[in-house]
Amino acid sequence: MSLVEEFSGLLKRRMGLDSGSIGQAAVERAVRHRMHAAGVDDEQDYLMRVQAWPDEMQQLIEAVIVPETWFFRYPESQDAMAALARERLFAPGCEGRMLRVLSVPCSSGEEPYSIAMALLDAGVPSHRFHVDAIDISVRMVEFAQRAVYGRNSFRGGDLAFRDRHFSEVPDGQQLAARVRGQVRFQSGNLFDPNLLAGAAPYDFVFCRNLLIYFDLATQERAVQVLRRFARDDGVLFVGPAETSLLTGRRLPAVPLARSFAFRAKPAPAPAEMPAAARAPLSGQGPIVHAWTPPRRPVAQTPAPRLPVPHAAIADTPSAPPAAATGQAAQTSLREIAALADLGRVRDAMAKCQAHIDIHGASADALHLQGLLLDAEGQSRQAQAAYRKALYLDPNHREALLHLAALVASDGDHEGARRLQARAARGEARRD
Repeated sequence: MSLVEEFSGLLKRRMGLDSGSIGQAAVERAVRHRMHAAGVDDEQDYLMRVQAWPDEMQQLIEAVIVPETWFFRYPESQDAMAALARERLFAPGCEGRMLRVLSVPCSSGEEPYSIAMALLDAGVPSHRFHVDAIDISVRMVEFAQRAVYGRNSFRGGDLAFRDRHFSEVPDGQQLAARVRGQVRFQSGNLFDPNLLAGAAPYDFVFCRNLLIYFDLATQERAVQVLRRFARDDGVLFVGPAETSLLTGRRLPAVPLARSFAFRAKPAPAPAEMPAAARAPLSGQGPIVHAWTPPRRPVAQTPAPRLPVPHAAIADTPSAPPAAATGQAAQTSLREIAALADLGRVRDAMAKCQAHIDIHGASADALHLQGLLLDAEGQSRQAQAAYRKALYLDPNHREALLHLAALVASDGDHEGARRLQARAARGEARRD
């Protein structure tokens, strides 16, 4: 075993990280960085130091972690959480109930503070909710407690929350004390058996974009821990690329559009949904909430095509202008996602195939088709759709991660690690 593999093994035992998800080169860079900082020239000597000194082990973890988050990163999830919170707190007989929310890992604090802002903006009184925020990085926790943020933490088109909850200071934007007071931070390891020992269970547990960095066995451990933290009627919020990991474990999806939310316990509770969002479900398959709009503007040329016989419709003289075709294709994809979010998965599948027949086989359409097939339990067909998406866009992050989850469930852990590593490299290039 090489020394890099030994360091990777240490990190996996300590924090669950599968080095294949970020690439061993990233682990090696972190090791070199810490060796230089500690004044150690020999890798074996540094390995012994990390094994013997908990403080140096923590410093290596800090070097491996690269935070990537911003306020209201998934605004629909925050809206769903606020709607569920209002029903829990303002229902008859719940006048004295206190809402408890957990964010783990909380990174540099944008997510738990977003939760607090969303609840306050939804009219939830400050004395009726509390947010616990936990991260393995001591450095990130200290940063979050300071609550001063730069431009990179404010992304997207709707930044009205910044005017409501922040004030400008020399270092950036300072979060208001009324929001900071709703969140309690602490450093901790998700796999520490003593983490939150004795704490009451939570109504909502947010764990975003962490499970994709674990292997299959560690994912199972993590999901069990998250479920243990939640109340019997609790809800788990995950990242878009992690939804198939929970549907694969038969956790019911909360049928709120693009919420990426799941019941922590197998038995669904329909009365929990806001009345305006309730919809009849068709079939027994889980609802798909994992489609996101294209990460890039729709191309102004016809979508690239796979070599299938029926894909030449747009080449006929009656084809509409390219710009109109692109806009129509994006609208069509949104309509398919809306059908899926209503639980009409089979209708969405039929419309998705029609979309491909008309507009051609784009990576986003094939990724969405894969999600629908996955929701129907058609794992092999879903894998084929994801692979076709990657044929057209080899760096399609969501297709890479969903395919990784499926091949891991088939026992191909090495293949899953390679796919996760490709997704991580693509994310690093965009950053």
